[in-house]
Amino acid sequence: MNPKIKKKKELTKIIEDLKKQGNTIVTTNGTFDLMHYGHVKLLEFAKQQGDILVIGMNSDKSVKKYKGKDRPIIKDKYRSEIMASIEYVDYVMIYDDPDCLKFVESIKPNVHVNASTYGYNCIERPIVEKYGGKIELFNIIKGHSTTDIIKKIKGLKK
Repeated sequence: MNPKIKKKKELTKIIEDLKKQGNTIVTTNGTFDLMHYGHVKLLEFAKQQGDILVIGMNSDKSVKKYKGKDRPIIKDKYRSEIMASIEYVDYVMIYDDPDCLKFVESIKPNVHVNASTYGYNCIERPIVEKYGGKIELFNIIKGHSTTDIIKKIKGLKK
């Protein structure tokens, strides 16, 4: 397993130490089912917001809860390895909750990056601001989503 992939208990200790050293901690989260250009640009943007980028990734169980029985396409153990291999990413944590609130609460980021479609009044905002952090928004790149890719694949003629 990639050393960037951490369990919650170990990661929260690492993050505490990194904060004491003056590092700005950035979080973002998602399914990251089929990695694509939009994901890479999100990660690049997120990394530019601070020193350490921590990714919260939905487990297979949580993805099924909100995206349906046919998702994810790629199992979380493989998605996390792919995510950890990306240079912008410092740590990855897989969580089972259908939303990222417990993940955000455990990390207490200085900055949380979210898609602009959610806006500043996203569900993470109260937790992030409770610990003195802020929300930064990333503008989604149209035509570059996992859903779009799946639709395109399904539409290919055999």
